[in-house]
Amino acid sequence: MASRKHQSGAADWFLIGMVGAVALASIAPDLGRTGGLLRLDVVGNIGIFLIFFLHGMGLSTDSLKHGASRWKLHLMVQLSTFALFPLWWLLLNALVGRFIPHDLLLGFFYLAVLPSTVSSSVAMTALARGNVAAAVLNASLSTLLGVVLTPLLASLMFSGAADGQAMDVGDTMLRVAQMLLLPFVLGQLLRPVVGAWFQKIKPWTTKVDRTVILLLVLSAFSDSVADGFWSQHGLSLMVMTTVGVCLFLFPFLWLTKRIAKTLNFPVEDEIVAVFCGSKKTLASGVPMAKLLFAGNPAMGVLVLPIMFYHQLQLFVCAVMAKRYAERGDALTPSRSDENTGDIDCQGQQP
Repeated sequence: MASRKHQSGAADWFLIGMVGAVALASIAPDLGRTGGLLRLDVVGNIGIFLIFFLHGMGLSTDSLKHGASRWKLHLMVQLSTFALFPLWWLLLNALVGRFIPHDLLLGFFYLAVLPSTVSSSVAMTALARGNVAAAVLNASLSTLLGVVLTPLLASLMFSGAADGQAMDVGDTMLRVAQMLLLPFVLGQLLRPVVGAWFQKIKPWTTKVDRTVILLLVLSAFSDSVADGFWSQHGLSLMVMTTVGVCLFLFPFLWLTKRIAKTLNFPVEDEIVAVFCGSKKTLASGVPMAKLLFAGNPAMGVLVLPIMFYHQLQLFVCAVMAKRYAERGDALTPSRSDENTGDIDCQGQQP
């Protein structure tokens, strides 16, 4: 109980911090903008490298070995994350895309190609008495795939942009290798040597991780406010973003559940399919965006969907997890707590 209260407090602090970052950027954009007083453009690059180093250090490869036999479940989750989400964006774009500002529309595409979360997916699965080992595998595999697939898919979309913000795919993938893959691999290589020490300082690494994200949010919104974010969009953009994230989260919660039932997954695996297949990561999403869209004055708009989605998914999935946990078919302790001792993921999301 104390642990849950602590996580809730951390989540509340993080939400307040994001609201504060947006407010500060709105009041004094010259502080955090590129080349501004705080020099967040330089600090951000160091922070991105540090975040993915910590992700690599925190990902236990041993945990991937558990639950690997459920290949249908794993395939379904990864296809939901990296295929069904983008296809859903294409459908929504065809239906209502002409009514949505172009930058926000691209922000929703970026949301659609992000990997799933790690810590919160596993935590929700454990709370719901689902297959924890399978959740660890899927969330971890999603993170590994996302380091490559997310920048690649985003580059392909933005390479065809008609607004002068097109990306060079080759240059983007080179930057990804330098700023994301390199620190991630270094973290994995150093894990056997300093893994025990990492466990002792893990609460502090989580704070570092969230602090870097807040600084990146401040930097992104400072650039956008300086470029006329509020004068061009106003509160209407917030309303459209709220409606938009609902049009992503709720259909995918329903869809992943229906697919799991159609495939006759046991309820423990259904829980994994729903939570891992519908979530998107803020912890990796904001640093990736800072790297991929560096210099884009619309950065604040591009990361807005994942910021809203993050908070909504935590609230809705927490309610669903509690309902799953109250189901009548009580599990044996060994099943509900399966391999929880092997969970060793960077706690980047509450």
